[in-house]
This record gives sequence, C-alpha cells and structure tokens, in this order.
Amino acid sequence: MTDKPIKMSVATRIRNNFLAGLIICAPIAITLWLTWSVVHWADSWVRPYIPARYDPESYLNFAVPGTGLVIAMIFITMVGFLAKNLIGQSIVRFGESLVQRVPLVRTIYKSLKQIFETVLKEQGTSFKKVGLIEYPSPGLWSIVFISTDARGEIASKFNAMGQDMVAVFLPPTPVPTAGFLVFVPREKIVLLDMTPEDGAKLLISGGLVSPDYREKLIGKELPQKPVPEKTLS
Repeated sequence: MTDKPIKMSVATRIRNNFLAGLIICAPIAITLWLTWSVVHWADSWVRPYIPARYDPESYLNFAVPGTGLVIAMIFITMVGFLAKNLIGQSIVRFGESLVQRVPLVRTIYKSLKQIFETVLKEQGTSFKKVGLIEYPSPGLWSIVFISTDARGEIASKFNAMGQDMVAVFLPPTPVPTAGFLVFVPREKIVLLDMTPEDGAKLLISGGLVSPDYREKLIGKELPQKPVPEKTLS
C-alpha cells in the first residue's frame, strides 16, 4: 500500500508561513532596534555639547542620526593619540593626581581603570575560550568562559596549597551579561572547541541553538588518495 500524502489545513499553512517569516524578520528587526538604540543613546549624550555652528542639523531641515556617535569616536581617538606623547602623558598624570585626592571618586576611578586596562590589554586571551565545569554539584556541568590565571594574593594562596587555579566566568541563562567569578583547578576544566559567540548563543537560547561540531580524528591520519603508477613507455 502506498502512503497517501498528508494534507495540511489552511490554518496550519498560514501558521507555518508566519513562523518562517518570523524567523527571518525577528533577528533583523531586533538587530536594527539595538543599533538604533545605541546610536540614539550616543547622540543624546554628545549632541547637547556640540556648538550650534558645528551641528549639521543647524543647516539642514532634517535630523542626522549618528552625528554624536561619530564625534565621540573621533574625540576618543584624539585623546588616545594625545595621551601617547609627553605633553599628553603629563596632562593625564595631572588629572589623575586631582582624582586621587577625592576619597570616593578615586576608588571608583582606579577600579574602572584597572578593569578596562585588563580587558583591553588581554583581549587576545581573555574570554576567548569556552569550557565546562562541574557546577552546581558533581555530575552537573555548566558552560564557562575562561578568563585568566589566578594572580596576586589569590594565586599566592593557591600556590601554597599546591593548586593551579584558573579564573572563569560563569554566566546564567538566558542573560549572560551577569554571572559569577569562580576559581577552578585547571585539571577540572573541560575545554571546548566552540567559539565564545557560539557559547553565548547556546546560553541565550537555553540549549536550543547548538553550534555545529565536526569531531576531530585523534591519532588517525586521513586516508590519502593512491598515487597512480607511471606506465613505462
């Protein structure tokens, strides 16, 4: 007996088409909305400080979104350029000396500066690897992002106990921006081949979006094509 094709109702077809269109349109719409929000946020901070004669909207009859963001990027780049020469370094040191005299402000400034210096200088190694650790109990595994080796006083305490510890970031689901800093023995971490972007997708989706994986052949060589023998003429 031959199986008869299953006929879908009109309502089912409409629903399937709607879901297919939602999968295409939703990521585009959310990306555009986030981009527009960042541009609008930057403009709202920078535009009030732009003199009217330098504001393009003073000469045009329509708004020019992104002006504040472009000016902020140019300003930050110029500050970085000036801070590299002798005069700029003197100005930066003088400004930091003034900040150091304010009790509460100096604590916040030093903490933020140390965070930015650590993240930007070690961007080639920090949070570039994804791993698994047994958390919150043995037998249960959680995804973590590898931060850096234990340093300073923490490293000294662990070294005295004969432990090689690594700092990892344990993010929650589905918002991986917040999380926990956990120090884990190096041998307890199972490194993964997936990229941090794939790890973030897996977390945000609650395990629904799993990255593609091609199993590596360990200790095996790929078969080579046989070389044809030359015929004697």
